[in-house]
Amino acid sequence: MYFHLINTINCNSECRYCYKKSMDDFGNDLNDRFKFEMVPEKASYSVDQLKKFLNRSKERHTLTFYGGEPLLNIEWMKRVMDNVDARFMIQTNGKLLDKLDSRYTNKFEVILVSIDGPKEITDANRGAGTYDKVLSNIQHIRKNGFKNELIARMVVDETSVNLVENIKHLLSIGFNSVHWQIDAGFYCSDYEKRDFKKFSEQYNQEIKKLADLWIENIKAGKVLKIYPFLGIFESLYYNKKENLRCGSGYANYTITTNGKISVCPIMYNASFFYLGDIIKNNPDELRQTYVDGFCENCDILDLCGGRCLYANKARLWPEEGQNLICGTVRNLIETIREKLPEIKELIANGIVREKDFFYEKYNGAEIIP
Repeated sequence: MYFHLINTINCNSECRYCYKKSMDDFGNDLNDRFKFEMVPEKASYSVDQLKKFLNRSKERHTLTFYGGEPLLNIEWMKRVMDNVDARFMIQTNGKLLDKLDSRYTNKFEVILVSIDGPKEITDANRGAGTYDKVLSNIQHIRKNGFKNELIARMVVDETSVNLVENIKHLLSIGFNSVHWQIDAGFYCSDYEKRDFKKFSEQYNQEIKKLADLWIENIKAGKVLKIYPFLGIFESLYYNKKENLRCGSGYANYTITTNGKISVCPIMYNASFFYLGDIIKNNPDELRQTYVDGFCENCDILDLCGGRCLYANKARLWPEEGQNLICGTVRNLIETIREKLPEIKELIANGIVREKDFFYEKYNGAEIIP
């Protein structure tokens, strides 16, 4: 099983689509529905309590450090890595990667770094100087022995809709793979301020161009690790039915700073989504939670999985906006479906192998953006 460990809720960035939008998002009724509560700024439970919780299961778990910015609580993170038998991953903005000793950095099986593309886009979204600092830090960890997967975590909206060029850039500067999240459906106050219909049309065209680039590389014997493409290809190729792709609520849970267990890291402080805590509960006995409502009877649910549990439960955008989001998912799925015969032929002819499309589920990379 996978667990996000929110070791701090503090962050050293004020990203345009995260911090700043949250400051403007008044007027929703989420607090009435979900009952948000105050949680400690940093992990308040002991490493020994975490260890005992995980040891109640015979399974060896995967722990992903998360925030806020998890590297703002480095000493606690180090104690966990020194004392808990688990696989480790981290989702970070990358600004403090040089502050963690390489004997810890090199233990991570996956490092996911938030970066939106070239310097001008990343700095506009995440603050001046962010791009140069992140690039310096990923070069630093590579030089000091990190050889595992480095994933670029992108946010895509009107300012970064040039998906093809942004992804080509990120794969050229040291990242092994890339995923993205569309900034859509997470705040109630932003839909009316945007022309999301125009954005979705541009985005859908970029997906088709990106798929063409993907196929060009596959023909040359190289499968680019573009996570949404890998996940959808796998489902279509093996005819698999999917639940929520990130695993939230059934394979991937969140431990917040007070030791309570939530279904999802976005909902870490919403008591409505608490399933228990690390003192009383067993990892193998956590209740499972799935999408419902408008997703339940959808004809592509077995491929989409529901996109996002938080967005599904919160339902912050009007129906027309939700339909546009769903339209981007349909376009993504159909674009890969159209490429499937060609990829099957390339596999049959030995140009690429089935294992070249392998990816690890539930590592934090989005399949349905």
